[in-house]
Amino acid sequence: MAGRQKTRCTWAPAGKPLYIAYHDEQWGVPEHDDRMLFEMLILEGAQAGLSWETILNKRDAYRRAFDRFDPRKVARYDARKVRALLADAGIVRNKLKIAAAITNARAFLAVQKEFGSFDGYIWRFVGGAPKRNSWSHHREIPARTAESDAMSKDLKRRGFTFVGSTICYALMQSCGLVNDHLTTCFRYREVGAKRAGRRRS
Repeated sequence: MAGRQKTRCTWAPAGKPLYIAYHDEQWGVPEHDDRMLFEMLILEGAQAGLSWETILNKRDAYRRAFDRFDPRKVARYDARKVRALLADAGIVRNKLKIAAAITNARAFLAVQKEFGSFDGYIWRFVGGAPKRNSWSHHREIPARTAESDAMSKDLKRRGFTFVGSTICYALMQSCGLVNDHLTTCFRYREVGAKRAGRRRS
């Protein structure tokens, strides 16, 4: 009905269009595209210690600076490229996070080679299908789970950095490995209806 206010998760308040668009269009939707999974892996790591709003505001600049998150290109970044990134005010100019993006691109390619796709690897941690939770209040939502602990441990073993369990759980939420929309949120059922998705081989 026209004019009816949609009920959203409390972290996507009215008046913040980037948050609302991210919440309504991406967060919790099962993602199986390797390039998007790589993008979210890098952005979630970049967010560590900062607000997600900061990253959303810089997302377009990140896509430009990191070659649209093509892992093959990022894996080849050299010292000259690192210097350029450190001088780019559009992104988070943190040397460790930039180095992690390059390291993770190389580890990402190794996972693709072993499993055929990063998608095929990462979804194993939830048995290949989204986990649908039933939270009624944001205080119920955990910062980490047994699945994110296992993911973090295995990613670190494979050479990834900035992949602590909390970061991994945020990745799981953003890429729809879990549906953590509140049950009162209009997206809860919509995302649930998309849970099957279409996996890429």
